[in-house]
Amino acid sequence: MNIDFSKSGGLVPAVIQDTLSLQVLMVGYMNEEALKKTREEGKVTFFSRSKNRLWTKGETSGNWLIVDEILTDCDNDTILIKAYPQGPTCHTGSASCFGEKRPKGFLYELENVIEQRITENPEGSYTSKLFSRGVNKVAQKVGEEAVELVIEAKDNNIDLFKNEAADLLYHFLILLKTKKLKLEDIEAILVERHK
Repeated sequence: MNIDFSKSGGLVPAVIQDTLSLQVLMVGYMNEEALKKTREEGKVTFFSRSKNRLWTKGETSGNWLIVDEILTDCDNDTILIKAYPQGPTCHTGSASCFGEKRPKGFLYELENVIEQRITENPEGSYTSKLFSRGVNKVAQKVGEEAVELVIEAKDNNIDLFKNEAADLLYHFLILLKTKKLKLEDIEAILVERHK
């Protein structure tokens, strides 16, 4: 990655995107030093034009932006950073400087919550308990939820149908975890089929 900092006086725009939801969280500016610090520490650091210094997002609030991936545009004069937000990004308390979090992409967040519950095994966790029973029990639960969804599809109660669909997706994500797969693995197959 070779960023052209000379085009705009040493600063380039840095767009920050939530890795999971894909929502744009904020836009800031980086100089070479800010980009270097971001790479080294794994937390997004900008050059603050108002403070005239490097500023790591979260240094005061604790709402860090943990770096997942750093990309550049085709002209090498804009940076895209995919990150995991640790709390609200905007100083107003919103998830994004462009408004609240959108449901699109939430399945990836839910997948992480499921993984966290399985790993941490908190007391009383339904997810952890079901996962510990093994693939057969999880698959059985997915089958039950699929049947319930089909039954609700034949009736006219859209709220029950939506809830059964949500139950099926939730249990499907647990089943993927038992197979050591992620939602993106299945999504990749759908993308390939679409081609």
